[in-house]
Amino acid sequence: MNILVCISKAPDTTSKITFKNKNTAFNEDGVQFIVNPYDEWYALVRALELKEAQGGKVTIVSVGGADVEPVMRKALAIGADEAARIDANPTDAFQVASEIATYCSQNSFDLILVGKETIDYNGSQVGGMLAAIVDLPFVSNVSKLEVSDGKAQVERDKQGGNEVAELNLPCVISSAKGMAEQRIPNMRGIMAARTKPLTVIPSANPETLTEITAFTLPPEKGSVKLIDPDTWKNWLIYFTTKQKLFKHEGFSICR
Repeated sequence: MNILVCISKAPDTTSKITFKNKNTAFNEDGVQFIVNPYDEWYALVRALELKEAQGGKVTIVSVGGADVEPVMRKALAIGADEAARIDANPTDAFQVASEIATYCSQNSFDLILVGKETIDYNGSQVGGMLAAIVDLPFVSNVSKLEVSDGKAQVERDKQGGNEVAELNLPCVISSAKGMAEQRIPNMRGIMAARTKPLTVIPSANPETLTEITAFTLPPEKGSVKLIDPDTWKNWLIYFTTKQKLFKHEGFSICR
């Protein structure tokens, strides 16, 4: 089975986020980047599990400049067989999906896995757009995936239960928590990743449909008001009766 896993880089969650160019671009200076967790922990690891069980090959693809190659090498160290970097600056979801779709049209894959979203933009758009462009079945937010007899059996969490579906291969799957468990690359994998093929592919120059006008940071956290522990009964009354406004000794809380 030939599996394609789409990955992207994302800022480490401990990085300080700032913007430049009048708040129209993310400032990458001093930022540590990682493989987007949904791509790595769930999509990539599940692809490796399927390859180990059924044989085949796992290819990773990413859209970006040379700066994305270190995170691609990590994915190779975890176990991917080869990598392809599409040499383009990612600008919006449609452009990224179109670049990957062009790559898919030039190669044959039985299964395409993406993370459900990136932890920086949280768009959840690329998987669906990619499936639409290449005209393949698509299911999002999948927490369980099995493949047999040319079909993919998927399960995803829904409010009040689970949804189960079956798709013909090839198809596109968006991977969510529960699909697999994170793997840590070992020294052997890290050494092997240095020599695994990483092909650079020219951009197909697709259309960009959106433009970022500005980024804003969330407001700073407000101060904390410490409450006398002797007033807990009043708090209990407030929450149990769902009053819109509670006042006590000059202190008020609004719902």
